[in-house]
Amino acid sequence: MAPTPFYQRLSKYILDSDKVEPPMLSASAAAALSVAYTLLYVLPFYLSSSTRPSPTLSRDAPSVIRARIRFVTASVFICSILTIYVISARAEVSYSETFHLLGWYPCSPLDIAKVLSLTALLFAGPLFEKGVIESGWRDWVKGRDLHETLSSWIGWRNYIAGPFTEELLFRSLLLSLHLLTRPPSSQIILIFVTPLYFGIGHIHHFYEYTLTHPFTPLPPALLRSVVQFGYTTVFGWYAAFLLLRTGNLWGVVAVHSFCNWMGLPRVWGRVGGVVIEGGVVGGPVRGKEDKDRGDDGVQKLGLSWTAAYYLILVAGAVAWWKALWVLSKSERGLLEIR
Repeated sequence: MAPTPFYQRLSKYILDSDKVEPPMLSASAAAALSVAYTLLYVLPFYLSSSTRPSPTLSRDAPSVIRARIRFVTASVFICSILTIYVISARAEVSYSETFHLLGWYPCSPLDIAKVLSLTALLFAGPLFEKGVIESGWRDWVKGRDLHETLSSWIGWRNYIAGPFTEELLFRSLLLSLHLLTRPPSSQIILIFVTPLYFGIGHIHHFYEYTLTHPFTPLPPALLRSVVQFGYTTVFGWYAAFLLLRTGNLWGVVAVHSFCNWMGLPRVWGRVGGVVIEGGVVGGPVRGKEDKDRGDDGVQKLGLSWTAAYYLILVAGAVAWWKALWVLSKSERGLLEIR
């Protein structure tokens, strides 16, 4: 008889409430390591003059980005080695099973395509706005947008280094550690509690923002930080769910990059660039003749385009919800979520 796959043994171990075996790793140890990993990821930003922001040095400066990428890469490497050691020692599994628990192996291109397609449904409205209304599909087909984005250090940080290191540490490493514990509400903790470390790891942006925007009143700056904590935590819930369902870290990294590229969906206001005689503000709107003109002489797209955007946005959200369990299902999943 073939041996039971590790993720099936682990799933049964976690979900079987009748077991009296001690956990492979205590919940307090997993929490302590999670805090240490979060600090090791963030604190190096402020320990060196090359990475520490100031009123005259922005976090978006190329020198700061390069230095921070070097530091977080080293931090993630150290945390990965420590996690592999803990899993191998406590769970007594092979390296292939360890890498599976981490979501590194096997890598399924089909699972990556499925979770990307699933996430694209949530952004059906913004994709319509960027691709059709603003005619961005031309740059997408030619690959011009991708080349221009990744040719800058900001683009490299936002779409490559950031998603990779953040998902590796805050999803792969932290989830694998907590999977070795056996609390009563394991699924709730795995999906809804562990992403809080990811949200907390972004709070330091409040300090950076106040440094580089000293004249911004405190309430708007604080609100900005609260909103960022909120949407990073919500994304963390989604990413944790996808990793547990697919066992594929690389799909979650791709989803993270895609969401960074799309930004938060528009939930109010009219769509389309504002066309002014002699130039365009807000993006090209070629071939869209359904326009009206305001009293200030500025042309805008007609309301039919805005109505179409919100209809597609809602339809995409409904389709996402209906496809959530289907497109996130994989034989390589780490946990049978109930």
